[in-house]
Amino acid sequence: KKKKKKQKKKKKKKQAKYFAQIKSVGKHLDYVRSVKFSPDATKIVSSSCDRTVVLWDVQSGKEIHVMNEHSNIVNCAQFSPDGNTIVSCSDDKTIRLWDVHSGQKIRNLEGHSRAVTSVRFSSDGNTIVSSSYDRTLRLWNAQSGKYIRRFKGHTDWINDVQFSPNDQMLVSASNDLSIIVWGSRSGQKCKFVGHSNYVTRAQFSPDGKFVVSSSWDSTVRIWDLQTSQGLKILHGHLSGVFDAKFLPCGQTIVSCSRDNTIRLWNVKTGQETDKLEGHTDRVSGLDISFDGRMIVSGSYDNTILLWG
Repeated sequence: KKKKKKQKKKKKKKQAKYFAQIKSVGKHLDYVRSVKFSPDATKIVSSSCDRTVVLWDVQSGKEIHVMNEHSNIVNCAQFSPDGNTIVSCSDDKTIRLWDVHSGQKIRNLEGHSRAVTSVRFSSDGNTIVSSSYDRTLRLWNAQSGKYIRRFKGHTDWINDVQFSPNDQMLVSASNDLSIIVWGSRSGQKCKFVGHSNYVTRAQFSPDGKFVVSSSWDSTVRIWDLQTSQGLKILHGHLSGVFDAKFLPCGQTIVSCSRDNTIRLWNVKTGQETDKLEGHTDRVSGLDISFDGRMIVSGSYDNTILLWG
């Protein structure tokens, strides 16, 4: 019996905590705005206030390509599901697609009237969704670059947008203090209100039944999509929270904050299970590898750190 208990404990710990800093991957010339693993976790793409998108090799920590055609802060950069394309968006109002292998620009997507804050591919790679300070979300054809449709409903800047795992829904986070879940085809919307300051990020759980959100009110919140209610409020960060994501297991949430820390939380209990310290300034973005074994973080100290 004792042996069984010990084995169970070990498994739980591996899932939920004891991440340690592995290495520093690279450094930008200005604040890092976003970091993202490639689907196979061999590469990282980062975007920065230095107006560049940089592709890094995880193993060596070296630069593979620097993509520098944006004319303003690059807010977000993401891989396509097949890992062959990068999409980025900027305060210059444009979205750009890049070839991962050559580092060359494929095309621009233009239509937003203000800064574009976030971009994501659908899981089949055919569609891109974007959010903007112009208070709209837009869908684009990833192959042709053509604009498909627009979603309106927020009354202030939109900071983030994500597809649900099955691409049937979108979730957006806004400075109007709300999160909206949309039908990606119907445009039907359900608003979630509870944060007392700007909502910075919102993301679906791996099973698509919950949403996690982060806010300048220093909290992380979990929302139940079936009941349309707030489920839990995670308290612990000492300042505004930039980003929050579920680990692939769905049992743990990782968040990063202006308090220079990354924290891990147990979804069921809402308790903090780990605190990662290593950045010397606010931690502005994070991502988790497909197997849940590595975390990458970007910071206003201009560095990218790898944890595992």
